[in-house]
Amino acid sequence: MAEWKNDDELFELIKKELFTAVIGDIMDKMGRLHQFLSPMLKPLRHDMFLVGRAMTVLESDIDKMDQKTATRMAAKSFGVMLEALDDLKKNEVYVCSGSSPQYALWGELMSTRAMMLGAVGAVVDGFSRDTEGILKMNFPTFSYGRFAQDQAPRGKVIGYRVPLQIGEVLVNPGDIVIGDMDGVCVIPQEIEEQVILQALEKARGEKTVQKAILQGMSARDAFDKYGIM
Repeated sequence: MAEWKNDDELFELIKKELFTAVIGDIMDKMGRLHQFLSPMLKPLRHDMFLVGRAMTVLESDIDKMDQKTATRMAAKSFGVMLEALDDLKKNEVYVCSGSSPQYALWGELMSTRAMMLGAVGAVVDGFSRDTEGILKMNFPTFSYGRFAQDQAPRGKVIGYRVPLQIGEVLVNPGDIVIGDMDGVCVIPQEIEEQVILQALEKARGEKTVQKAILQGMSARDAFDKYGIM
């Protein structure tokens, strides 16, 4: 039975007790072997932790757009990026992909607007910029790293709240996104309760195993007894 009644309680529980490694282990056991985004994605600061629901954003390089899309977006400097940003809701994460990693997809003013709307972080399949400002705001941001080159003349957002294929991971709007210093993983909505409950059980079990090892138990005996390592 779930230990939470709503997303606020769920995300507080995740922040308090869980981390990407244990969640990834549970999904592996369930046969969901491709739920981690690229290891290139890292937090701007190592202690940043992110958990929320995906608000998916599709970006495209301007020179790779088909003619129909290019015509539709011709009068918009950033495509529909500003509309996507303004559509963020409480507990959501701006998740952007689709372009080549040649320019920044996230910055300080975007972080400011996102925070005002109650969003909890950004995960961009590319670079971020305005690093000092974002760090001062302490807004959880995961990217390939720091690179100031602007997206305006190079890319545009062409859609949002649409399914995103990021590497081998399918990210649907509303999926739970969790990020820490060890990576970013995505929990599909249809299995989220099962994953979280099993991850809590494993995380709590790991503390028991650690205590046993600190008391002198061997790794082999600990695994044989608890089935956790």
